[in-house]
Amino acid sequence: MAPTSVGISTPGPAQDNGPHQCLSLRRGSSSHQDVPRAHQNTKFHLPEDPKGKKENLNSERPTRVLTETRHSQREDQSLGKTTGLPTTKLAEKRQRTKTLFKKFNEMNWPLDIRPLNKTLVQDNKWKKTDETQEKRRSFLQEFCKKYGGVSRPQSHLFHMVSRIYVEDKHKILYCEVPKAGCSNWKRILMVLNGLAPSTYNISHDAVHYGKHLKKLDGFDLKGIYTRLNTYTKAVFVRDPMERLVSAFRDKFEHPNSYYHPVFGKAIIKKYRPNACEEALNNGSGVQFKEFIHYLLDSHRPVGMDIHWEKVSKLCYPCLINYDFVGKFETLEEDANYFLQLIGAPKELKFPNFKDRHSSDERTNAQVVRQYLKDLTRTERQLIYDFYYLDYLMFNYTTPFL
Repeated sequence: MAPTSVGISTPGPAQDNGPHQCLSLRRGSSSHQDVPRAHQNTKFHLPEDPKGKKENLNSERPTRVLTETRHSQREDQSLGKTTGLPTTKLAEKRQRTKTLFKKFNEMNWPLDIRPLNKTLVQDNKWKKTDETQEKRRSFLQEFCKKYGGVSRPQSHLFHMVSRIYVEDKHKILYCEVPKAGCSNWKRILMVLNGLAPSTYNISHDAVHYGKHLKKLDGFDLKGIYTRLNTYTKAVFVRDPMERLVSAFRDKFEHPNSYYHPVFGKAIIKKYRPNACEEALNNGSGVQFKEFIHYLLDSHRPVGMDIHWEKVSKLCYPCLINYDFVGKFETLEEDANYFLQLIGAPKELKFPNFKDRHSSDERTNAQVVRQYLKDLTRTERQLIYDFYYLDYLMFNYTTPFL
């Protein structure tokens, strides 16, 4: 039974009335108000392999080598705000930053995955799930060895671990991938932490906007490194196209006090010819095709968001050796097996309710096809290219091209 605070009864996707129509959303007001998330400002480039190498995925597609071209924008700004400090203090701060990067780069980051501790698994019904898990782990490891070319991370440490949640009691690190079961996973972490008796008593707002859970970037360098090397690290992923459609439906087809004025207005202004004043003012009624134009635009009018950012940029799977790779397509089975592995209470099971908009049909392959039918073949191919690394490293099949 789902909690009463979760889910808003709404009709299905808005009809496409053409790019010149005023498409203001006219649904009931939402009791939930979204709060803006911090955008990722660290700039990375993805060098391509020299043409002709056997390992080259595609001469026009990047390999999984992450190199930081500069410190994060946030760090630059923080250093720039020290004009009132003595020169010596500024120099000391910069030296501490350099020392941190030097220590981090000297750390040993082996590519080899460690065996899962299966001593707490109490019955034999997980044999097939375990075999699948080992195949996923091995596949990701081999992908990173072949295409990653990474011997040690060069990206900003705190950026790399900024999406990873920490549960110290059971020694778990969980990397959050939005639209891949993350709300219910955070409910699980709260129960494991002793913050709630049941996953069914935790509201959406408490999950996402409460300050109950710790993130790995909140620890010092030693705390981060110790946990990365001793805790069980899990990531749960989803077919990139399904995840993208799910994010669009959630953020643009329902009343939303953040995504409509911030993303919606910018998208309509740039990608809808002759947009009416109402749509320009409130940002409601963004069409999927307009959203895709924004996604694929190298000069986006507004930045990326974690709900449709690539997993390769959220969780860094070739730099952080995840012990467990779950998939949304087998979410309950994978999650409950993982709970067995880490010794969770027997009565704790992964919740199967839909976190928000519970009356809406779940985004699945059939729903995705309905959204893709209005895109050209080229646009569909470009979406695949955008999520190319995610498709490859998690062994998803080519989508609806």
